[in-house]
Amino acid sequence: MALKHICATKNLCKSFHKNRLLFQCFSWSSKSKLLYKAASTQASLEQEGQSTELKTQGGSKRKWKSLTGNHQHPEIDLTFENAREAYKSKRTSEIARALLVFNLCSVNYLVTVNNQKQILKWSRKLLGQRLFTALMKMTFYGHFVAGEDQEAIKPLIMKMRKFGVKSILDYSAEEDLTKEEATEAEMEGCVPQYADVDNTAASSESVTGSQFRAHEEFGDRREKVTSARTYFYEGEEQCDKNMQIFLNCIDAVSHATEKSGFAAVKLTALGKPQLLLQMSEVLVTIKHFFALIKKTQGEIDEGELRFGLEDFDSRLKDIGVQLKEGEKRTWVSVKDISCDGSEVDLLDWSNLLEINRSLSKLLVVPNLKTGKLQPLVERISEEEEHQMKGMLRRVNTLAKYAQSKEVRVMIDAEQSYFQPAIRRLTMEMMKKFNKDRNVIFGTYQCYTKEAFNDIVVDLDLARREDFYFGAKLVRGAYMDQERERALRIGYEDPINPTYEATTAMMHSVIEEVMRQIHLRPTSRIAVMVATHNEDTVRYTIQKMKEYGIGPNDRLICFGQLFGMCDQVSFPLGQAGYSVYKYVPFGPVEEVLPYLSRRAAENRGVLDKVKKEKRLLRQELVRRILSGQMFYNPMPPTTQP
Repeated sequence: MALKHICATKNLCKSFHKNRLLFQCFSWSSKSKLLYKAASTQASLEQEGQSTELKTQGGSKRKWKSLTGNHQHPEIDLTFENAREAYKSKRTSEIARALLVFNLCSVNYLVTVNNQKQILKWSRKLLGQRLFTALMKMTFYGHFVAGEDQEAIKPLIMKMRKFGVKSILDYSAEEDLTKEEATEAEMEGCVPQYADVDNTAASSESVTGSQFRAHEEFGDRREKVTSARTYFYEGEEQCDKNMQIFLNCIDAVSHATEKSGFAAVKLTALGKPQLLLQMSEVLVTIKHFFALIKKTQGEIDEGELRFGLEDFDSRLKDIGVQLKEGEKRTWVSVKDISCDGSEVDLLDWSNLLEINRSLSKLLVVPNLKTGKLQPLVERISEEEEHQMKGMLRRVNTLAKYAQSKEVRVMIDAEQSYFQPAIRRLTMEMMKKFNKDRNVIFGTYQCYTKEAFNDIVVDLDLARREDFYFGAKLVRGAYMDQERERALRIGYEDPINPTYEATTAMMHSVIEEVMRQIHLRPTSRIAVMVATHNEDTVRYTIQKMKEYGIGPNDRLICFGQLFGMCDQVSFPLGQAGYSVYKYVPFGPVEEVLPYLSRRAAENRGVLDKVKKEKRLLRQELVRRILSGQMFYNPMPPTTQP
């Protein structure tokens, strides 16, 4: 069996020369090696000004200079039990509304999807559209949504900012498709026009299975997802409309937040999801090919998939493949990583956002049975070539416009079968647009088994290519759906086995990010810890103290959803930490699907909501007893 693999790999490498596939940027390291043992032996950086000393893994000390010259942390109640501090930005009527909404969210009958639709239908009939809209604004809409347009949301955005909380804006209007309509749209958007089962079977049998194929059973990607917007492909014209919505959102950020906020973007809104599936399959399959090279050498550790150039040459020779220098450079990209060496990475889609080469040459994968490279699908139509270029054009347009407006863009993570392509496109955007400042931020879902490896690989790319790195860290929004899909279709579950494992993963990623800040010039890395978990917030603050990263350095920030977790967001913001709320906006009727998910999510986290209700009730009673029913929020004289 091993001999067959060696022969197949030999043929595959020869096939690479013919296809002129380039390689780059997919070094993949095991967790034990990702801690960069070499870093602990580097000499300490001597810098003027206030600094902090940190013992590295090897015992040496490293000095890091604070951007502001002040890494002191303010006093803050990390039990997050101070109701007065949490709600000092709210009028009493807003507290009463929040308490009402959370109580309604705990009533199962009201938040069940089918019941919701009937309740909304009869409410419109009984009240009429005007009264129905007014009722929604006094309850769910008023609590979870900032307003209908960029002018309407500006007063609220400015008020939050005065109390130390900034905004990530998301235009949350969406079409309320039926399950059948969503499934039909998904299947049409994910199946190649000229799908050839025989042609794709070889690669998928040995590596990816059916993970990167559309399955009608899971066609409605909204199922078992409560906290994320889902886009379905409805044609190129709709993708252009989605792009315009995102451009308008960038304008709203620039106008309403005075360029202090973010615009949220999902890449599935900008193109046919089939293209993301195919790109993801290529990326994952090529990674497995590099792993195969190590296996043919009898090596057990598969973690380190980056090779030095000389080492890579010897590995090819060991399996009987010899390439001339000119031939080699047609299919590998040699990247200088230090003054004394170079290394081979995989899959160089250089200048991907300005791609002119054929999609059919891009989407090729190894067939481990024949040892040759072959197209992912037998034929790619001119229409699909046009769709691919259209998606890349929209991505490029958004990033370029955001850069011109000095607005940051948050690229949201999505399902694991889309994520390799989304992550790759995000890094290409960073490489192009994050040269002078952070414009593009990626998202890392820490409930995945690969989260730690992924972010270290990307941090390493940012260091080598010398661009700013921005990231949002989340637990993840698709856990139940991902687990069921992996089980039913028959591929490895990409999700961590337990809640505790996800917490450990997130904490490992947080610490690694802070460690990397010490290894790079200050302000080159910026990360948002987007979580409602109070333990993770406390852990992050503790690690900031240990690594000497002050709140005013604005390298680590926090994020929560608008209308939730105020007992964490506002005390942090008022104490000087950088905090953001994920703020949806849009017309009442068009954000009802979003409101439905918010209601369902609050039902699913009853323990957390229970604490918020207790604190809201406590502050309401305090104001009544102290004669502050008509309390008027006054922002701090010195804003954080």
